[in-house]
Amino acid sequence: MHLLSSLPKLRLFLTIITLSICLPLASTSSSVSSASSTATPSQAPSEHDYNEHLTLRPLPGNSLLASFNFKSNGSLDHGDHMLLFPRSLKQVLTASWARELHVKFTLGRWNAEEYGVQPNSGRTAGGTGVEVWAWVEAGDEEEAFARWTTLTNALSGLFCASLNFIDATRTIRPVLSFQPTGHHSDATLSRLHLLHGSLPREPVCTENLTPFLKLLPCKAKVGISTLLDGHKLFDANWQSMSIDVRPVCDDNGENCKLEMEQAVDMVVDIERSLRRRDSPIPKPRPHDQLLCDETKPYLTEDASCFPLDNLFDLGWSLSEIFGRPITGTCPFGVKEGVEALRVCLEVPDSRPVFLSVGSQERKFDPQNRCFLLPGEGYFDMILPKQRPPTLSPSTPPALFAERSFTGYGQERGGVQTILRNPSLTHSVDFVYLESLPWFMKPYLHTLSARLSGSPQANNEAFIKETYYRPALDRKRGTHLEIRMSVPRNSTVLLTYDFEKAVLRYTEYPPDANRGFDIAPAIIGILESQGVVGGVGGGEGRKVVSYLRTTSLLLYLPTPDFSMPYNVIILTSTVIALAFGTVFNILVRKFVLKSEVPKLGGRVSGLVGKVKNLLLKKRGKE
Repeated sequence: MHLLSSLPKLRLFLTIITLSICLPLASTSSSVSSASSTATPSQAPSEHDYNEHLTLRPLPGNSLLASFNFKSNGSLDHGDHMLLFPRSLKQVLTASWARELHVKFTLGRWNAEEYGVQPNSGRTAGGTGVEVWAWVEAGDEEEAFARWTTLTNALSGLFCASLNFIDATRTIRPVLSFQPTGHHSDATLSRLHLLHGSLPREPVCTENLTPFLKLLPCKAKVGISTLLDGHKLFDANWQSMSIDVRPVCDDNGENCKLEMEQAVDMVVDIERSLRRRDSPIPKPRPHDQLLCDETKPYLTEDASCFPLDNLFDLGWSLSEIFGRPITGTCPFGVKEGVEALRVCLEVPDSRPVFLSVGSQERKFDPQNRCFLLPGEGYFDMILPKQRPPTLSPSTPPALFAERSFTGYGQERGGVQTILRNPSLTHSVDFVYLESLPWFMKPYLHTLSARLSGSPQANNEAFIKETYYRPALDRKRGTHLEIRMSVPRNSTVLLTYDFEKAVLRYTEYPPDANRGFDIAPAIIGILESQGVVGGVGGGEGRKVVSYLRTTSLLLYLPTPDFSMPYNVIILTSTVIALAFGTVFNILVRKFVLKSEVPKLGGRVSGLVGKVKNLLLKKRGKE
């Protein structure tokens, strides 16, 4: 009775509590909606705040270049209100006073002889491992380095990389190679400090891809980012992930915004991707499926075979190469205009292409086709097998570069860089940058540049300007920048000698006998003499493209780390012998020989009693 009589009062109490909670929420939501309706144009989302694009270009040898590009815009205000720009990255930039940031994750080798110039003129690719540089606003160099350390430590946690190991010995301050790509006022430029660091030994893996995708507005759930799978990306012959953050303004210097460009470039082996679809376990192709060159004299039916390449273009589709089709479109992307075309394919008109239902095709030139993805559903693209192969013409790079070690021994060595200009009409000017560890000490007086085949060096003809900052033991590395010029259709050899330092045993890595990775050299191609302007690059000329050499593996005098083990074993043996002898002397009881039989009789009597007891038990059983 008491419970039933209290039910109306309980209902009234719950109703009052519900109204007291809902009314403030309603007022809050109304205030939020009114605030959003009166937001400024820079804070309101527009159709150009985000854009994504995918370009596919077949390469020689049945390879495919896939270039993903994502652009997000955010406000330059230091507030916490963010729409599409990732707040985590904005907080890192604000805390470190970084006004412009560039981070590159690269793995593999780009074959410039076959593929031509790198995507985006090499601006979205870095050297092997991880490479990062930024313009930090600070009053002096000491303050700039402190903020640089804050930036690298924060990026290390954000991208699950070892960027916190970029200390003073791995940091340089380039003078000629880089210039800001964003818009900065004159007052800000006077306070900017450029710092650069690299980790050539850093392994790039899925741990770096996952936080990279989390920075996207659609988080790889819809749009072209659904094709980015770790198993496919890191199975590529060459792949690069880059993040570029810079302020961008209009022509009048107004309406500035913070732009973040994320790019993923990968070279996929079509044949290997299709083979893994049919046979997940790698195994050689059967002999009857090989296409052999019958003109070779050593060709036999049993074993010998010289395989033929580029006889035809293999058939492929997006779902076969990337393991899945494109799922829908990101709703934050551009809706109209040319930028709305999300996927472009650089193949001739003679090659047929089959598309999913609902997609639209746009042709801008005979070598480029672009497609507008359907708003919902899946988008797939199928290219059938075709003979003979049809490839789009590739643009050769302005310069070919190869770098290697020379000499022998554990005390000294040398570095040789082969720079070849393929142009038949124009010379090429560039800036050559090297960042060397402190234990690799170059002799600057041995720096020489000469033509291939010429025994005499001619530094004045090829080296125009040199910036050198020597290393300090365990404090900073060597910084070398050279502005050079290579004549048309010529090959120049750039060489210098260096000395190897002896490290402390605590400074060696766990796999000391593998060697030490040396960061790739960075080459910035300068614009032609007729066009002058911009900041940096030497003589006021801008850097129009970049290329990197491969990393090097340096062997240093390495101690025998098995010796401590041998010393421990020998010492333990000696101590055991000495200790055992002394211990036996102190503890063992010595008796006379005449007492031994008595002890033996007692023992034999005890043994006889035990035998008699056992015999009695067996007799009873």
